Amino acid sequence: MVAQSPERELVEGAPSTTSAEKSSRQRPAGIAALLDAKRYIVGPLYDWWLFLGPPTLAVVLGFIVSETPAAHEEIDFHGYEQSISALLLGIFIHAHLFAVFFRSHGNGTIRKLYPGRFLLAPVLLFTGMMLNDVFMVSISVLATFWDVYHSGAQTFGFARLYDMKAGNDPLVGRKLDFWLNQLLYAGPIIGGATMLDHFEDFNEFKAVDLDFFEKVPAFMTAEQGYFTWSILIVGGLFLVYYLYAQWRFTKQGYTVSPQKVFLLVTTGACSIVVWGFNTWGEAFLIMNAFHALQYFGLVWAKERPTMQKMLGMDGQGAWKRALTWVVFIALTLGYGYWAEAADSDVRAFVAITLVVSIMHFWYDGFVWSVRKKQV
Repeated sequence: MVAQSPERELVEGAPSTTSAEKSSRQRPAGIAALLDAKRYIVGPLYDWWLFLGPPTLAVVLGFIVSETPAAHEEIDFHGYEQSISALLLGIFIHAHLFAVFFRSHGNGTIRKLYPGRFLLAPVLLFTGMMLNDVFMVSISVLATFWDVYHSGAQTFGFARLYDMKAGNDPLVGRKLDFWLNQLLYAGPIIGGATMLDHFEDFNEFKAVDLDFFEKVPAFMTAEQGYFTWSILIVGGLFLVYYLYAQWRFTKQGYTVSPQKVFLLVTTGACSIVVWGFNTWGEAFLIMNAFHALQYFGLVWAKERPTMQKMLGMDGQGAWKRALTWVVFIALTLGYGYWAEAADSDVRAFVAITLVVSIMHFWYDGFVWSVRKKQV
């Protein structure tokens, strides 16, 4: 979500901050920082409900749902048998994936700058999947693991925004934050109870007779103990170094953001408890629910003016914002419903959902990189 230029660490020779400079830019700390509206991306109430609170709220939701018939009793939905909780989660996930198009194609200025990426790439991706079986299976498996990377990157983006809101240099500690978030999200998957749920996607290559990839799930299962211990050891050492680096930063002018700390701690704890142990059997519901909710909150907060303009609703007026919100939610959830109801035996339908997934992962990071230049 911030510039992609090389990181400039304070501990690696950047000019030190004088006492006068520190005093002139001093920001409130502790409880005062939590109450300071300037330290939030949108505002305290909005951020706590849609950015900071969702990981914890999702864990509570997962526990509640696991104790209800919605998680266990299946219903018929357009010829598919699935639980109500799985159905609603599926709609919500697909809806948030589709929401990226309000950020990419909804902004005419950005769209015109990169017509190939925004107009040609989806067509080529769809055509490739329609014409080649190996390509389609490869994209399906890629989507599973790109999702893991993308989810960690989203939390990283929020963390960097809170750092900037605290008055810090956006390049300080950037690489450390990136790898911390990837560790917190992907680590519990590789070393935990849901590892096979992710890697068994390689079995899709059976349909195209690529025997080598069929061995991946069995290899990961047999060697998971080594991966688990490696993650624990390397991850533990990294966390120690991360805390040490943060201490070094604070000695040279870095301001700790309580919002960022809360987000990282709760997201990391949620990931370890849920991905690592598949708590209550609701790992996918919990992790995907909070990720999608955060994304909806981000898109509405940052892209609402663009959406209003696109719908001819730009300008002041609560009714314009309300109508724009209704259209935004209706279109995204409408796509989510269609994606869940679509016949999985129809190749074109599967290809469309994969195009939306891949474009979501790609566009989300790319649009931020472009928009920073505009902002």
